[in-house]
Amino acid sequence: MKLIELALYFGGGIHFAILGASALAPRALDWKGNLAGLPVMLRQLFWVYGAFIVIMIVSFGALSLRYAPGMAAGGGLGRAVAGLIAGFWGLRLAVQLFVFDAEEFLTNRWRRFGYGMLTAAFVVLSAIYGWAALGIDGAVFDWMRCKA
Repeated sequence: MKLIELALYFGGGIHFAILGASALAPRALDWKGNLAGLPVMLRQLFWVYGAFIVIMIVSFGALSLRYAPGMAAGGGLGRAVAGLIAGFWGLRLAVQLFVFDAEEFLTNRWRRFGYGMLTAAFVVLSAIYGWAALGIDGAVFDWMRCKA
């Protein structure tokens, strides 16, 4: 088994770990109270957007766990799917670092730890799927060992 294939399985698992954290977000961020002042349509839209994001994360995780060997093989479709996932998480990382101001909600060490772990997960997912999208396999590491 190639190292990239193992990394893709790991990435698939990270997607489901992120869903666990996502399940805690509505309560931790008091969505019910914070969204109460919005019109009904905007509250509904917020929840629908959240549901679609969950569907995408489940899809990314399931595709990774089911098709890691195909994605690791470096074929066009596998690389394209990996590129899509890398782009998704790369953009999510950029939002985490440069758009969100979460300080108001990072009120204790567990929330700060969780936010840091999510950020780390976004970095790792961007790297794993970027690696797969570029079609770099273990042969590169073999070449590097020979040159050292």
